[in-house]
Amino acid sequence: MMCYKKNSARIAPAPQPLPADMQDAIDAVMRGAPPLLLFATMARDRRLFFKFFNSGLLDRGHLTIRQREIVIDRVTAPCGAEYEWGVHVAAFADRARLTEDQIASLVAGYSADPCWDDEDRVLIDLVDTLHATCTVDDELWGRLTDRFSDEAILELLMLAGTYRTVSYLVNGLALPLEPGARRFGG
Repeated sequence: MMCYKKNSARIAPAPQPLPADMQDAIDAVMRGAPPLLLFATMARDRRLFFKFFNSGLLDRGHLTIRQREIVIDRVTAPCGAEYEWGVHVAAFADRARLTEDQIASLVAGYSADPCWDDEDRVLIDLVDTLHATCTVDDELWGRLTDRFSDEAILELLMLAGTYRTVSYLVNGLALPLEPGARRFGG
């Protein structure tokens, strides 16, 4: 069994300075803040770094920031990916208009919790169903098509899958939490 220190990742980040194109990609996402440890670690391998960065779905797409963040937070929480969940809640919860009750529900609650409306519920049900079965049944598909375009549904499925992959990365690397990131319990 591999041993690692509680506050250090299993793989060290890339040495600084990074090549200009990699740094530019990070700067575009971080907007002047220091790079996240995940980004700096992915920068160890040029090919993997750009595959990872090119698969990002944080741009303006078919979803609102609220829809996107509900999906991301609900994917990462049951995966135990506190690193990624904490980064997203700290950075986007206010802009996504997520209340403290909703943030707590995304970790340990249910779509039936009174803090959610019907559109939010279908997103939570989608993530929970994908997490449990890796598919979408006809009833849930109907609820999705009542509210979202085909393109938005494609984006929802990709977003959930992308953040499942991100959860594998941050958990497998045992990344310590970022400064200022939220914790599951608070």
